[in-house]
Amino acid sequence: MELPIVCEADFSDPSYSFVDLDVLIDRIAGDLRAHGFSHVPAALPEPLWQALHAEVATAPAGQLKAASVGRFNARVANSEVRRDAILWIEGASDAQRAWMAFASRLQVELNRRLLLGLFSFESHFAHYAPGAFYKRHLDAFRGQANRRLSVVAYLNEAWSPEDGGRLVLYDPEHDETALAEIQPEGGSLVVFLSEEFPHEVLSASKDRFSIAGWFRVNSSNSGRVDPPR
Repeated sequence: MELPIVCEADFSDPSYSFVDLDVLIDRIAGDLRAHGFSHVPAALPEPLWQALHAEVATAPAGQLKAASVGRFNARVANSEVRRDAILWIEGASDAQRAWMAFASRLQVELNRRLLLGLFSFESHFAHYAPGAFYKRHLDAFRGQANRRLSVVAYLNEAWSPEDGGRLVLYDPEHDETALAEIQPEGGSLVVFLSEEFPHEVLSASKDRFSIAGWFRVNSSNSGRVDPPR
């Protein structure tokens, strides 16, 4: 779903506003420039990520669908590769609209700072039931996709290292070397270059909730806008 250009004032609930949004975006931009990825603990306002958590954790049965792998018409469910369930975010609540407003502001500011050419954004809730995982993969292959930047936001309360469920980012040049192992703690935000970093989600011992999103560039050669998903 392509986002309009919005600003912080579009947040419907004042408690969802970011106190130091410019500082947060400066940190993300600096990390991307230096390392290609950024991990910021406690990046999202607590009322916002808790509201988003409540939405996905209480979603009616059947709303979340088994995630698939592959692209376009070749997408199929493959439980050997991933076992999460997803629900696309379309702006159906104040919390969803606040999340989308933040993503739009991030899009504008990262384009200004890093000249990334980000064109649109899409995201979905993800639920990993106990034991679920997503094996090592890339979010985009060079020259074959228009995902430029991946974003992950965590929505888990009272998470401890013993619960598992870490996101592992691997070195693009030495893919057996882990660059970061990130605990899915509520409010944390991870942003990384989609074509650069193989990554995986390790299984957890309890329900694990997150948002996965992607900023896209318009790579169509036909004069038309690429479909967002």
